[in-house]
Amino acid sequence: MAPVDPHSFADSEQPFATHISLSLYLDFSQSTIHGTALFTLPRAHAGAITLDTRSLHISAVLHPETLAPLPHHLSFPPDPIKGQALTATLPSLSSFLVAFYTSPSSSALQWLSPPQTSGKVSPFVYTQCQSIHARSIFPCQDTPAARIRYSARLNIPAGLCAVMAAARGRRREPHAGEAAPACPDGTWCAEDRMVEEFQMEQPIPPYLFAFAAGEIRSREVGPRTCVYAEGGVEVVESAAREFAGAEEMIRVGEGLFGPYEWERFDLLVLPPSFPYGGMENPRMVFLTPTVIKGDASGAQVVAHELAHSWTGNLITNKTNEDFWLNEGFTTYAERRIVEAVQGEDRAALNIGIGWRGLNNEMERFKNNMEFTKLKTNQEGVDPDEVYSEVPYEKGFHFLWRIERQIGRDEFDRFLKKYIENFKFQSVDTETFVDFLKENVPGIDQEIDLEVWIYGTGIPPDAAEPVSAIYSKILSLSEKIKLGEMPAEEEVAEWCGQEWELYLENLPKPLEPSLVAALDARFGLTESGDWEVKVAFLQLAIASGCKEYMAVVEKALKAVGRMKYLRPLYTALLQCPEKEEGKILAHRLFAEARESYHPIAQGVVESILSRHQ
Repeated sequence: MAPVDPHSFADSEQPFATHISLSLYLDFSQSTIHGTALFTLPRAHAGAITLDTRSLHISAVLHPETLAPLPHHLSFPPDPIKGQALTATLPSLSSFLVAFYTSPSSSALQWLSPPQTSGKVSPFVYTQCQSIHARSIFPCQDTPAARIRYSARLNIPAGLCAVMAAARGRRREPHAGEAAPACPDGTWCAEDRMVEEFQMEQPIPPYLFAFAAGEIRSREVGPRTCVYAEGGVEVVESAAREFAGAEEMIRVGEGLFGPYEWERFDLLVLPPSFPYGGMENPRMVFLTPTVIKGDASGAQVVAHELAHSWTGNLITNKTNEDFWLNEGFTTYAERRIVEAVQGEDRAALNIGIGWRGLNNEMERFKNNMEFTKLKTNQEGVDPDEVYSEVPYEKGFHFLWRIERQIGRDEFDRFLKKYIENFKFQSVDTETFVDFLKENVPGIDQEIDLEVWIYGTGIPPDAAEPVSAIYSKILSLSEKIKLGEMPAEEEVAEWCGQEWELYLENLPKPLEPSLVAALDARFGLTESGDWEVKVAFLQLAIASGCKEYMAVVEKALKAVGRMKYLRPLYTALLQCPEKEEGKILAHRLFAEARESYHPIAQGVVESILSRHQ
């Protein structure tokens, strides 16, 4: 066996499937999916074919025409990270059928009861497949080295709506035999069920497979963009206002990086439990409601997910060890879009907040510097455990360093050529470096590529951003040491980003009376911007301000975005009164756990276990 990826059982000596046809029966009462997957291979294959699964029950592997059973087995015991390998033996076939059903504990699926949703009326389910969770929905070669096209039939209760990161087809009544043998016709064709059809014609890595089903409303906001949202009319209306500038951003992106290859750029606002700020699923980005800030600044998350349409979705990292190729490029591209749409000062603030975050990650990984590299060794490592800002921010600074060396015009030409050359492919770091050296001769003599890619820490030639507003905010944060808070007129025009940068640069701990005075004057705990609220609460916890613990509790029970869970739980465990903080953290997680997505549950459990 020749594995292609440390996080997959897929064998490089076996063909990758080129298309998967899925029939999925969504059983809300049991929090399970019963389904079939018809795999199409590029050529007839005789012998073993290996797929990834996790917490999946395999009912049968079948000949696609005769439905005769084919020999297969699941590896045992399950690998704690990769799950189980499903190995089938094919008698020279170019396609085969797998019948299966999911577990209620599927790490990619969150099933929400009506009280857990924004609308409070209907149940809801959504997927989150990055990095290696698609295998818990359907068997697949779950590595970004594989790219697949797919079609899907989603069988859902008639009162609900389904959306997918794919082209929408018909909504129709179910037909007998469509999901045999995984789902009996009496169940599949029940009176209260409907089928929604979807097609994804562009080849994508499995982690970009995505759907949601429930009570979903929509609003068109541009020629290529519709905003969808779970919940009431007010949610979709506020989302439509926040993201009204999507078309302008798409056009700017096309000018910078080449044609938009995905036809649609729709947006789905999910329930508060969604574990990420956004997920770049092609054709339909998934978003947390915390990005709706009321001042259009949440569109910067949208700019990041849009940028993935070129860097990440069009060109994809071959394995998670090359994750910076997705996120470093996309962070660079996002800031170019923000600069063009919102101005240089706003882009500089983005870079400044990211610079602070990168330095914080160096502290987080001080005892495991492997994960301060761009190219990492992740053999035996759960990618969710080491998810960080390093690939985003160190990757950005590497590309920014190249831009400063060769000039923006030349770098733009290089970037367009890179995207056009490798579109709809998965590449590794070494492929990128070879392409860089070939197209920018002598770059390895001007920049130490080895230090940037394979070295630990922040390279000495990385540059902190320079701008008037960035410098002013850092200066104001220094004055707090003298007991000086900003004057009203100095912050009168600040948005969330300015406050976030200011708060994150304050010394920790801070005199508790100053923390309380800041909140009293500027109402930081009442901010509608979660970046501001969480930055302030981290400061309050680190400063031993017990009066804010009720606000911390409310926050940790209100959202499941890991960007907020990780620092707040960590701050509680490291607070001055460590034993009290530990007791509170464990209690809050016990009470809030079921409202978090399975991925977020695992991350918080890991944080708690490290601070026993």
